[in-house]
Amino acid sequence: MSPENPSFGSIRKQTGLTRRSWLARAGLGFGLLPIWALEQSKSKSLGAATPSPVGVTGETGPGKTRPGQSVGRAKSVIFLFMEGGPSHLDLLDPKPLLNKLSGQKMPESFVRPISPMGEGNSPLLGEKRKWARHGKSGLWMSDWIPNIATCADDIAVIRSCKGEGINHSSGVCQMNTGSIVGGRPSLGSWVSYGLGSEADDLPAFVVLQDGKGPVVNGPRNWSAGFMSAVHQGTRLESGREPIQNLFRPDGVTAARERSKLNLLGSLNTEIGRQYPSNTELDARIRGYELAFRMQAGAPDAVDLSRETRATHELYGTDRPETESFGRLCLLGRRLVERGVRFVQLYHGPGSRWDAHSGIEKNHTELCRAMDRPVAALLKDLKARGMLDETLVVWGGEFGRTPMSEKGDGRDHNPNGFSMFMAGGGIKGGMVHGETDELGLYAIRDKVHVHDLHATILYSLGLDNMKLVYNHGGRPERPTLNEGEPVRALFA
Repeated sequence: MSPENPSFGSIRKQTGLTRRSWLARAGLGFGLLPIWALEQSKSKSLGAATPSPVGVTGETGPGKTRPGQSVGRAKSVIFLFMEGGPSHLDLLDPKPLLNKLSGQKMPESFVRPISPMGEGNSPLLGEKRKWARHGKSGLWMSDWIPNIATCADDIAVIRSCKGEGINHSSGVCQMNTGSIVGGRPSLGSWVSYGLGSEADDLPAFVVLQDGKGPVVNGPRNWSAGFMSAVHQGTRLESGREPIQNLFRPDGVTAARERSKLNLLGSLNTEIGRQYPSNTELDARIRGYELAFRMQAGAPDAVDLSRETRATHELYGTDRPETESFGRLCLLGRRLVERGVRFVQLYHGPGSRWDAHSGIEKNHTELCRAMDRPVAALLKDLKARGMLDETLVVWGGEFGRTPMSEKGDGRDHNPNGFSMFMAGGGIKGGMVHGETDELGLYAIRDKVHVHDLHATILYSLGLDNMKLVYNHGGRPERPTLNEGEPVRALFA
């Protein structure tokens, strides 16, 4: 083209304008109308995400309280995630036959024709625990968890859990999202989407991590997946300042920050009108607003100095071995007390519960750090009248095998393992399901991960088959169109 009629490429080099931005500016933006129409047509033809949880009109974000689909006992969930896979055989599911056959090969009657677990290749490994019945219910628990044992009458142990994740990545992914393949929304995101939040100045879904090791899969575990990014989990730190950069810098007044946020909000809103399908932008806008509100509400929520000395002693924050996880459990109680819907606490990030060898040393140290804080959380919630409306879930991505590994450890076992629940309408002092005599396979009243998730949602008043998010031209559900709540767990 001649200099009098330059190409758009040369204009772009001179002005920095893209074709889309030029169309948006030229003629008051009328040039974008055809593109907008095409985008809307494309969105409809591809089945763009159109949120529609039952009983909810539109998607108002986690800052709005929404009614459940039915009357749920629980208002919040605290999921205590033992990353790496704690041994159900040494904690919650005693197997006398295992000790009797210790050192021998797996009996042929227990070996399945096709199994990834490698039964029969290694000798059985007995456990060295002392077991006792606890509470009026007589629930069996090992001497590794003496403090949790004092809460036996409030706990329902599920001994027949199962899933498909045979390694940590797939197992952690399934326990968080329902699928062994990444990309789906986490359970906390489904709760945020279905119920919103009761707190205006705190996120609906919060993640707390004990220790410095990286959590397997990282933020994918608390991702919103194909949902609006506003439903993803907010990770808080485990130190004395859980929320980084929360406070305003010296010399910056609230009015000045409010003015800055208003400007950012107007700019982001304008861009949002041009790109309505950009959920990350919408989440960022809401994130700015939430962060501003958190400057008033969050410092109080995370300030553990406001707790009494007796409370700190209860959680063990005054002891080196329990200080870290004790702080998180106490913080978890303070968060649900203020309306946070879903709190997930990771204990042993970096798969520290993964005892392929030296299980005695490994589990002894981890149980010592976890047992007292978990029991304190249950007792504290109960004393405050909050346990009935707070569902507490404890467990990892899978259990361990009865066969030995490296002589003194146990391998992964997704075919049969234990978890426990308390509060939220759960009937305490009971056992649900059963594994075989060696604890390798769930054999009665099996509870798949999908059933587990359906049960958690049921406690909150949500139906896993009616909680729907339309994505990619199909209705998506939190349990992949499977799973039923274990109603026998509820009083």
